[in-house]
Amino acid sequence: MWRRRAGNRADAEDAAHNAIARLLQTPSATIRDGRAYLSRSIANELSGQYRRERERPTSSLHELAEADHPAGDDAEASARCAQLSDALTRALRDLPPACQQVFAWHRLEGWTIPAIAAHMGLSVSSVEKYLARAIRHLQLRLRDFSP
Repeated sequence: MWRRRAGNRADAEDAAHNAIARLLQTPSATIRDGRAYLSRSIANELSGQYRRERERPTSSLHELAEADHPAGDDAEASARCAQLSDALTRALRDLPPACQQVFAWHRLEGWTIPAIAAHMGLSVSSVEKYLARAIRHLQLRLRDFSP
């Protein structure tokens, strides 16, 4: 259901992970209906994603001037790319092996969370927690590279 609303699976999963992380951080005494809370949280997260994307100016690559291309051949772009790659490698190495593996299978190889859980012999909830931990860690460690 959320995949249809989000337009793609990755955005729906991101919204669900963010909502679940907030749910886990909220004291359970303040939530009367967990399913309703989660459903509303995911809907709000998707709305926020849509609003942020709509506000962000975008251009297709072929419309950009040569000097504005992000994949330029200049030395500065190559250096930035190398720095980002090194920072990503270091950040991934800081994670526990299970978090590294879950992140790699899900984000890089496209495995589903239930498939990862079955393969690793873990619960879906554990895999979701590993993935959320990895994403939070990478966002913190790589925030200097975001615009």
